Amino acid sequence: MTTSIELILLKCLRCGRPLPAAEEEVAWVCAQCGEGMQLTSTGLAPLAVNWAAPRPGATELRWLPFWVFTGTVTFSRRENYGGRSEPDKLWSGPRRFYIPAFPAPLQQLETLGADLTKQQISLRPGPPMGALQNCTLFPADARQAAEFVVLTIEADRKDKLKIVEFRLDLNEPEMWMLPFVGEALTLL
Repeated sequence: MTTSIELILLKCLRCGRPLPAAEEEVAWVCAQCGEGMQLTSTGLAPLAVNWAAPRPGATELRWLPFWVFTGTVTFSRRENYGGRSEPDKLWSGPRRFYIPAFPAPLQQLETLGADLTKQQISLRPGPPMGALQNCTLFPADARQAAEFVVLTIEADRKDKLKIVEFRLDLNEPEMWMLPFVGEALTLL
């Protein structure tokens, strides 16, 4: 049996310029026309890319890609070692989930995702600030990572979690480029 491999030429969907794609990347912004694109199972597809407005005066910014979902968590069971327990009250309504789309160890993905999801940072659009680089996480994988964020938040509570069962309903993700100075997020 012969297996064939199909190569996909990565050209901008709007202007036709070749995309300088690094290995493992799954999304880009055309340097010529600003069109956002992502790799899908059928080829390239348009992608809206948002840049969050940084704090005024912030310099030496490092822009990191995040998939941002809005969703709800519904718990069917939660127990600690003392018996049945209630989930954190932050799950009482819809939440934004911030999932790092750049290469990150699982622990950093969980911690950063959990911290930003707990904070519910305000995202205000700013002007495009350059290239979308190092986006290596597909949206479907980001959905699965959102489950780890819920588990991280629940396991971090002081009540000694034993069992948790929940359903996570998420909308379609948006791509946001968030500004960092060193390791600190710097938003307007």
